[in-house]
Amino acid sequence: MKNLRQVPLEELEQQFKEWGEPRFRAAQIHDWIWKKHVGSIEQMTNLSKGLREKLHEAYYIPKVSIDHSQFSNDGTVKSRFRLHDERFIEGVLIPTDTRVTACVSSQVGCSLSCKFCATGYLPRSRNLDFDEIVDEVTLLNEQALQQYGRHLSNIVFMGMGEPLLNYSNVLRAIDAITAPDKLGMSPRRITVSTAGVAKMIRKLGDDNVKFKLALSLHAANDEKRNEIMPINESNDLQSLIDALNYFYQKTGNEITLEYILFKDFNDSLRDADELIKVYRRIPADLVNIIEYNAIDQADFRKPEESVTDRFMAYLDRHRVNARLRRSRGKDIDAACGQLANKN
Repeated sequence: MKNLRQVPLEELEQQFKEWGEPRFRAAQIHDWIWKKHVGSIEQMTNLSKGLREKLHEAYYIPKVSIDHSQFSNDGTVKSRFRLHDERFIEGVLIPTDTRVTACVSSQVGCSLSCKFCATGYLPRSRNLDFDEIVDEVTLLNEQALQQYGRHLSNIVFMGMGEPLLNYSNVLRAIDAITAPDKLGMSPRRITVSTAGVAKMIRKLGDDNVKFKLALSLHAANDEKRNEIMPINESNDLQSLIDALNYFYQKTGNEITLEYILFKDFNDSLRDADELIKVYRRIPADLVNIIEYNAIDQADFRKPEESVTDRFMAYLDRHRVNARLRRSRGKDIDAACGQLANKN
């Protein structure tokens, strides 16, 4: 049996022709799946019972569902999603006065083992299929309407997993999210965040993607980055700088650097100087300085506020476009680096 959501429209049209059915039935199914987001063939009520039985014999729809949600005091919502094979992922809704952002996952677990990230301590079970990612976004959009009365305005691939190690499914999901006949979101409102896979960053450039890119930098020299992000041993800073410049030359798309401050590790003015040097070698629009969120598995801590303020002021004096990103959803383990299917 085939996953009905992964069957191209043309293939469905050919199947209906073989069954002696009109071609427009394929478009009806496409509408049920991508606009009405039905979870079963039985819900396709404008198809005859006989046709639905034929579909049942050849296809299935493996829907994603919300298993549990937690609600933060600051309005953030974290949801655990149950997949068709009884695995789980997490996604987060982050509201502000002007936007509602969905932080979505691309893998079940993660293989990169970043030392500061809860997901990095989970084994990678598998990649998400493109339609599972679309389901995740669809459910978060429905939840945004229920909780805040607003549609999603932005999507960030910053949840569980490394998006560029699930390249084809992530890009196919974004195609569906941005397609006018599906979810219809602007690609400029989507950001894909990577821990740094140089080869795939270059491929994004070759594929001329339209969405934004963020690099999880977190240390601006190879020695420190190797210590906290093992992927740096095969994707060092020079290779990432070259790849990001290539990406920008090909696409002109916005690039953001993400930098978590760790107490007594990367929060000195010398560290700030190294960050400035990297920033000036990349056509980055912004540096997001991120508050660290403690996890049980690691001993990292966030710096005192005075140290953070000094770091930010130093970047400002050197004309770095930097923004301090305050943590959201810490009370429900929904903040950056805390997604771990804990419950």
